[in-house]
Amino acid sequence: MKDRYFFYCLLGGLLIMAGCMTVSTKPDYAKENSWVSRPENITRPVDVFYVYPTIYTAEHPLNMDIYDSVLRKNAEGLLTAQAGVYSSYANLFAPFYRQQSAACQSMEPNNGGRNAFADPNFLVGYHDIERAFDYYIKHLNPDRPFILAGHSQGSMVIIHLLRNRMQDPELQQRMVAAYPIGYTVKQSDLDNYPWMKLAQDETDTGVIITFNTQGKNAKGSPVLLDDAVAINPLNWKTDSTPAPRTKNIEAVFFNDRTGEVLERIPHFAGAYIDTKTGALIPTDIQKPESGKIDLVNMGRWPKEVYHRFDYAFWYGNLKKNARKRINAYLEK
Repeated sequence: MKDRYFFYCLLGGLLIMAGCMTVSTKPDYAKENSWVSRPENITRPVDVFYVYPTIYTAEHPLNMDIYDSVLRKNAEGLLTAQAGVYSSYANLFAPFYRQQSAACQSMEPNNGGRNAFADPNFLVGYHDIERAFDYYIKHLNPDRPFILAGHSQGSMVIIHLLRNRMQDPELQQRMVAAYPIGYTVKQSDLDNYPWMKLAQDETDTGVIITFNTQGKNAKGSPVLLDDAVAINPLNWKTDSTPAPRTKNIEAVFFNDRTGEVLERIPHFAGAYIDTKTGALIPTDIQKPESGKIDLVNMGRWPKEVYHRFDYAFWYGNLKKNARKRINAYLEK
């Protein structure tokens, strides 16, 4: 009897654990409710395919339920706070995906030596986006040029998509640029995947624009890995040439959950690239007036790792650059 009782208790416990790990149903990208944004009317000659960053933090389950109403609203807020850089000039396509929870993301430098792209929870979300991109190319955009863009986990997904889907020469010809901001593109990526090319100025096309923003005293960022490459969004240099804050059109700080603008600050900060680490280092930072903008307490991020502000600090320059690259592509 005791053995039977123990067996049922053990079985019950395993079932509970399995329930906690349950992954929700795969999104069906033929359905509109699987997209944060899927425009009905195509009004511009270029698209942007945008992947939102980590917004899901719960411990169970370890992948986001895309039908959770609160999380869906959070994703919508980022259509302004980040994708707004591109959507003034491009048709915005943004799929929901079952992203990995922050609760099971490593915060160790260099992911503790593990390959974050091989994490099974990451791959659940990645394969969603891969399917969304394939559906998008086949059914929603048979011939228009496009931008790939993301931030943080969204940029991880874009980097992996560049590796696994962009070997097709026809897609390479159609890609205006990729903006995987807030995660590391490595020199080894450029070496191993010849179609992945780092931008060298402000108007070249078919290239990658990437950087990770952190102070000169920052240590232990989990998103700035060894072998990182970067380009400075103020002067479009890949070396250590500094850009003064007069080159910064404006920083735009948002409530990422709602898309509400908290503050705009012209000439917010200068920047240079630390060529030893690949970090984008802001200089001469101006203090925000809004009490809702905290540049000191970074939450789970190490001190001076300005990861959450990768778009905000350089918003005006990124927006102008998106327009320039689109125009350069269309003029070819």
